[in-house]
Amino acid sequence: MSDAASKVTASHLRRDAYLYVRQSTLYQVANNTESTRRQYDLRGRAIALGWPAGHVVTIDVDQGHSGASAAGREGFQHLVAEVSLGKAGIVLGLECSRLARNNADWHQLLQICAFNSTLICDEDGLYDPCNFNDRLLLGLKGTMSEAELFLIRARLRGGILAKAQRGELALPLPSGLAYDPAGQVVLDPDAGVRHALQHLFTTFTATGSARAVVKAFHAENLSFPMHHQTGPHAGELYWTTLTHDQVLKVLHNPRYAGAYCYGRARHYQGADGRYHAVARPRDEWITLIPGAHPGYISFGQYEANLAVLAATAAAHGGDRKAGPAREGPALLQGLAVCGKCGRRMTVRYHTRTDGTAVPDYVCQVTGIAHGIPICQFMPGAGIDGAIAGLILDTLTPLALEAALAVTDELTARAAQADQVRAAHVQRAQHAADAARRRYLAVDPANRLVADTLEADWNDKLREVAAAQDDYDKACRATTGLGDTQRDRIRALAADFPALWNNPATPMRERKRLIRLLITDVTLIKTGDGITVHVRWRGGQDHSMTLPLPLNAWQERQTPQATIDLIDQLLDEHTYREVAGILTQRGITSGEGNAFTTVRLRAHCDRYRLRSHYQRLRETGLLTLDEIARELGAHPSSIKRWYRLGLITGRLADDRGTCLYHPGQARPTPARAEDAGKALGNTHRSGRSHHPSLGGPLPRNVSAPRHTVHATS
Repeated sequence: MSDAASKVTASHLRRDAYLYVRQSTLYQVANNTESTRRQYDLRGRAIALGWPAGHVVTIDVDQGHSGASAAGREGFQHLVAEVSLGKAGIVLGLECSRLARNNADWHQLLQICAFNSTLICDEDGLYDPCNFNDRLLLGLKGTMSEAELFLIRARLRGGILAKAQRGELALPLPSGLAYDPAGQVVLDPDAGVRHALQHLFTTFTATGSARAVVKAFHAENLSFPMHHQTGPHAGELYWTTLTHDQVLKVLHNPRYAGAYCYGRARHYQGADGRYHAVARPRDEWITLIPGAHPGYISFGQYEANLAVLAATAAAHGGDRKAGPAREGPALLQGLAVCGKCGRRMTVRYHTRTDGTAVPDYVCQVTGIAHGIPICQFMPGAGIDGAIAGLILDTLTPLALEAALAVTDELTARAAQADQVRAAHVQRAQHAADAARRRYLAVDPANRLVADTLEADWNDKLREVAAAQDDYDKACRATTGLGDTQRDRIRALAADFPALWNNPATPMRERKRLIRLLITDVTLIKTGDGITVHVRWRGGQDHSMTLPLPLNAWQERQTPQATIDLIDQLLDEHTYREVAGILTQRGITSGEGNAFTTVRLRAHCDRYRLRSHYQRLRETGLLTLDEIARELGAHPSSIKRWYRLGLITGRLADDRGTCLYHPGQARPTPARAEDAGKALGNTHRSGRSHHPSLGGPLPRNVSAPRHTVHATS
């Protein structure tokens, strides 16, 4: 005691004495009262060392906080602040573990106390951190305190691991599982909860997408059961809207497959004092015991679900395979494999002038990574058409059976959704009945309680009405398949190509069907065409070679058969007549435009087709000047003789130009006069007959557009 008294100086006594009191848990505060009493008794030790009772400050706000870290301990932080400001002459604690069980926090306190000449006192003695021997002893006590915490944790951890490895450690259960009175894990006794979980797994099996499950629950107006984890309602069931992360948690949790597991995550404490969890790979789990208790699915189905999630993961990675089936028109999205490098090919889309999106398959991973040209690029429209034809040829004999199976599945899923909605109505009715009984059991004179219970009863009745209304609406919206609809499904199944090509069939459904049958499709582009290797799920292979697709300018090119027909018609017709014949027959250009005189002339120039005029000239027909020289007449006389039918010729173009046959005789004046008189009589009678032939003008003997009267 004399040695302790010698360490206390007047400088220490001028400052306050700080007593720090702490228990690690609230349970210890409530039950380990002896430890708390011993800590408060240190106040008398400070008074015995010379501090007045009014200068002894007690800090006990950290009750129920562990000393493993200073984070979250406001009392310890306040103590360190007071010592740093030089206000503390002595710090008292029952033992160093009450102040800190972490060496970093403990030595920080020692350093600050030594800097400000602050004493430290525990149940064993008084220490001066400025003294080397005292500081060494305090450092050893801090080290032993931290080691003691480690040993305590190790013993507790060992017991937990031993029970977990036997599958006997009771763990919090997810929604849908519960403990029976004997402590065994069973399915939740609430039928509504079971139906919701079963509907989730059934929907995921049908769609293969967690997001599709969320959409299905939202479309069917279904809720999902959850339990409060903390707070005053911890453990109570509530219903909420299903979210994507909740679906993933359910699918990744092996407890739903009846497997006991422990150690799926690693927990650690950050610098801020908060605990964090990091998921471990499956091979690092501490315990995994399949078949330990009942489940909603089998363990094999659980592993299959994980494989589907890994294959359709939105993020890129080593486990990513085909990716989820999306809405785009690329039928082989995620299934196309480059035949040169073996990597998955990505999809690009380009839009045509009519707004149609056309897919292209590109192997560009290596090109993007290393800045080199892409491996392969090929248009996908022809490839998708060939694969679709292969699927139709393969599935058409089994289409009826598949359609009936789909019908049964739709009926079963609708029944499950109806069970979930009906359970909501029953639960709301049960809550309303309980509220009614509570209201009827209260004394009517006690209006304070009666009014509250009556309001609660009214709220429950409104919830029943809302649940019943939702149920009725859903039933009206999801009526069962009638005989007419079933007959229509059978009719479509009998004509499976019509069902496949029906615009109402979503593209993602076609892709899902493809993935049920085909593992992947390897594409190799050669100089002769595109070789397609299809690998079926059963292990069989199928190969086919497709022609190289036409370029854009080739697709817009007028077919050669049309060009040949134009060439044939030009032997007897002018541009205007040929265009009329083609329009009458419904023949268009390569771009789908109707033929006009200008468009037809452009085609003839492009393909070097001779005009009707050139063809007549090649047969020896003479022009107006040439026939005038041959007959020794004026060109006006030639036109008049042609109009009167005295000489023959043919219409050569759309401007009325005529070409005349060679070797004709010059008509005599008397014959020309008689022909003129006959033509005049014909005009007056409204007839268009040739006087010398006694009938209508032949097609090849057409009158010129303008009438010119000759003088001879």
